Amino acid sequence: MVTNPKSQEDQENLNERLRSLQIDRAPTPLPAGTNRAPRTLLLALSALVALVAVSYFYFFSAPKTISIAEVKLESGAGSPENAVLTVSGYVVAHHKIAVGAKVMGRVAWIGVEKGDKVQQGQVLVRLEDNEFRAQVNQARANLAAAQARLDQLRTGSRPQEKLKDKAGVLQAEANLTNAEADYQRTEKLYRGGVSSKAELDHAIAQRDTARALLEAARQSSSMTDVGPRAEEIRAGDAQVQQMKAALDYAQTQLSSTEIKAPVSGTVLQRIVERGEMVSPSSLGETGARTSVVALADLSDLQIELDISQADFARLKMSQRAEIIPEAFPSLRYKGFIAEIAPEANRAKSTVQVKVKVENPDEQLRPEMNARVNFLSDSARSESKSAPRALVPKAAVVRKDSSDFVFVIKGNKAEQRAIRLGEEAGDFYYVFEGLSGGELAATDGAAKLRDGDRVKISNR
Repeated sequence: MVTNPKSQEDQENLNERLRSLQIDRAPTPLPAGTNRAPRTLLLALSALVALVAVSYFYFFSAPKTISIAEVKLESGAGSPENAVLTVSGYVVAHHKIAVGAKVMGRVAWIGVEKGDKVQQGQVLVRLEDNEFRAQVNQARANLAAAQARLDQLRTGSRPQEKLKDKAGVLQAEANLTNAEADYQRTEKLYRGGVSSKAELDHAIAQRDTARALLEAARQSSSMTDVGPRAEEIRAGDAQVQQMKAALDYAQTQLSSTEIKAPVSGTVLQRIVERGEMVSPSSLGETGARTSVVALADLSDLQIELDISQADFARLKMSQRAEIIPEAFPSLRYKGFIAEIAPEANRAKSTVQVKVKVENPDEQLRPEMNARVNFLSDSARSESKSAPRALVPKAAVVRKDSSDFVFVIKGNKAEQRAIRLGEEAGDFYYVFEGLSGGELAATDGAAKLRDGDRVKISNR
């Protein structure tokens, strides 16, 4: 059979083309210098995703800082028919303290502002203290010197001092022996008519002087052996105690440059500014100030009232009262008569009475006007309208046409749906969801979710 050469050539060309189109499945090594950026980019993206996941977990699992307020109870409208007397007065702090300075100095630092809450012992103001520190250092040095003197007296003489005094005794004895020998020679010569009376007198004086010096050396050596007298030691100890007292006083003066809060409370007034002088006593209108800060415990409030003498007979100590602040007429506070002035005001024909507020809160502030209904004894047992809950407006969160609050239980927030009523100042009446006494989140409530862990900042 004869094969066509042209057909055979065509077949070989076709096979060659097929081989060129075949895929090589063996991995091709990367040439030198090839960029590996895609793989590095993939690793970076993976790390970024992991970081975002950790940040997300931390953000939603870490405690959220919030403020809280108490859900209050309000008994509804006032009941003047149960009151034996209604009088208006002013809210006052039971104890208002003007914090002063114990030492004179210039104000170097002030750490509080009006309205700040402070704790007992907290530093409010610092005075310049360079002079007081120098006095402390001087007193400390004086004490060290007195203590060293006392230690020296108690230790007594050193062995070297004792040996020195004993050597002085030996020298005095040798001088006395030499002086007596000179005296004896001079006396013999004087009797033989060789020496004069003046030479004999000089020899006698030298002998007597040597005897006196020997006795002095012996006494000094004895005193060195015995040591200081008990009176000297007592005097040295007294001087040490005196220097300790001087150091304590200097340190007290230095510590007084830090003016601290004597009680826990709220700053009502910041009286001084940096650079002003303060003093324990008044130096006149243009002199140093005597107080730096005015403090009061706003959890201990009273209502100060002037009762007409004609109405005074209706009241008595511990009588119950209902307090209604004019700024918040829908709020009611319980109280009782805690103080009655021992004397009347002749000019006003009144007697001052103070009613203690049993349940004060941040709504009541000193110098506010308030109305007080003094209740009869029978009014205590009479039933009143059912109490209604009052929730601060700042605690209410609105979402999807629903109202709810976050009630704080321990360190977790519990979302609770509520049904609101009318407004009452900074509060809403609550018909459902709250019973009063709960702690509700205010600042930061909008960022909470049910079950979130919380950290309370205003406690």
